[in-house]
Amino acid sequence: MALNIKIPKKVSDRLLSGIKRYQGIVKKAAERDVSEADTVTIIKDIMSDLFGYDKYAELTSEQQIRGTFCDLAIRVDGKLHYLCEVKSAGTTLNESHLRQAVNYGAHNGIEWVILTNGLHWKVYRIRFTQPIDWDEVVNIDLSTIGRSQDDQEKLYMLCREAVSSETLDAFHRQAQIINRYVIAEALISDPVVSAVRKEFRRLFDGLKVTEHDIRTIMIGEVIKRDALDSDAASAARATIKKAEAQLKRKAARAAKVTE
Repeated sequence: MALNIKIPKKVSDRLLSGIKRYQGIVKKAAERDVSEADTVTIIKDIMSDLFGYDKYAELTSEQQIRGTFCDLAIRVDGKLHYLCEVKSAGTTLNESHLRQAVNYGAHNGIEWVILTNGLHWKVYRIRFTQPIDWDEVVNIDLSTIGRSQDDQEKLYMLCREAVSSETLDAFHRQAQIINRYVIAEALISDPVVSAVRKEFRRLFDGLKVTEHDIRTIMIGEVIKRDALDSDAASAARATIKKAEAQLKRKAARAAKVTE
């Protein structure tokens, strides 16, 4: 999912040259199964050379959380933006590592956490609900990342230059809307089902089909069950309901102004 971000040329050049350099470095580190401490050193270099952070002013390993220190914290203009949980280059990232990273962020009130082993970078947005939950927003594999616009946008969202523009927040908001659950809910909505019925009647003269018939087939045979019957589906319904309510309020305000 692209945002059509206009990436400054100097940043694009830095990303392209940095990827070419660090792809080999992280692959070799994984093959040698270097220690976590050595991986943290590589991550700092990547954050500085590739993503543009000041290694000495904006990256720190001294962020204490409940008596322990997180692997890396990214602080920009005095504000803590990310906590970064680093695993050794040869380690496969798993659910346990993710929960550790999320716990660090949740205990420190930080919305964004990064989980990485140098090769794979996963960025999560924490939802401060009961219980704590999270959304995976970006997933980057440095070994396969290329020169496409989508790949460049993924990398740019982690860059120092993107912090002030809240690019990652914008991408997360878009991802919350453009997904299969919201699309599934939209497909069975009255306006869409009505449009499908009209199209059938246009194509097949004299065809007798009701909106109920079409919706039943879409729910039972066309759309995957979990897209309509899951926690994510419930969240999608809430998203659409909220959007509809906003449209109604906007229309009411417009009508009031007209009167």
